[in-house]
Amino acid sequence: MRHVLSLYDMTSEEVQQVLDLSSEYKSRLESGDRPALLAGHTVGLLFEKPSLRTRVSFETLTSQLGGNSLFLGSDVGWGVREPLCDFVPILTSYLDLLVIRAKSHAKVEEAVSFSRCPVINGLTDVSHPCQAFADLLTVKEIAGDNLANSHITYVGDANNVTYSLALICSKLGIRMSIAAPEGYQFDASFIDQLNEQNGSSLIRQTSNIEQAVDGANFIYTDVWTSMGQEAESKQRLKDFADYQVNEAMMSLAAPGAKFLHCLPARRGEEVASEVIDSDRSAIIQQANNRLHAQKGLVIWLLDKAS
Repeated sequence: MRHVLSLYDMTSEEVQQVLDLSSEYKSRLESGDRPALLAGHTVGLLFEKPSLRTRVSFETLTSQLGGNSLFLGSDVGWGVREPLCDFVPILTSYLDLLVIRAKSHAKVEEAVSFSRCPVINGLTDVSHPCQAFADLLTVKEIAGDNLANSHITYVGDANNVTYSLALICSKLGIRMSIAAPEGYQFDASFIDQLNEQNGSSLIRQTSNIEQAVDGANFIYTDVWTSMGQEAESKQRLKDFADYQVNEAMMSLAAPGAKFLHCLPARRGEEVASEVIDSDRSAIIQQANNRLHAQKGLVIWLLDKAS
């Protein structure tokens, strides 16, 4: 049985298959075609963390494909009222697909070991593959035939979004630079491993903003303080003060460079309003593509399970 907890779980060819399906079914939806591929299917959404885009996009795509979705919040008490070895087999015996959004990646891995249906990671502290698929679908739509020559620069710390973005760029052969202060970067071995796997040096990280942003076609950032890091907020604001995406930073990028953000955003912190609210911003297209990218992933994964 296949699961998608990380993009390490997929080959480069499989990642491309998901993106192709995402584009296909986005186009079909825009033409009014809503094939009932999930008729008679139930998708469970087991969410330990708050959500807007992930929850609504999965519920919507399930409905568009003729299926039913069940939102399961903290009230179900997973891992609290009863052990996962009881909870997960029972829950997944009712479902055709389970999406988990959790605080701990290890907890999701444990849940998967007991699952009787395919599982998709809707976000953990380590990985966010659904976001990465939406990101690359957006980049693909904007770059068109120039996708292979695109340069994405991520400005911010080495979090779950950066991790998944680096993985998908590595698998698709897309150049990516990460600009972050020392102490907020990935362990060098992770970057080395990605570059060894694709036989190049496409993925790099540095504390030098100018070097990372120079010639980039896409500038991507995220909040400086994620959920669960509130106690570090004051220190993070100080450490990232020079890493705000603003007019000065965008001027270092390639002409016509677009701005990306996984949202929610904090204007005046990681990004200036003059950037995120300008015509250079692709955040609405990017957020909308959560629906289409996840639809492609669901169709692909259930086909593998059939």
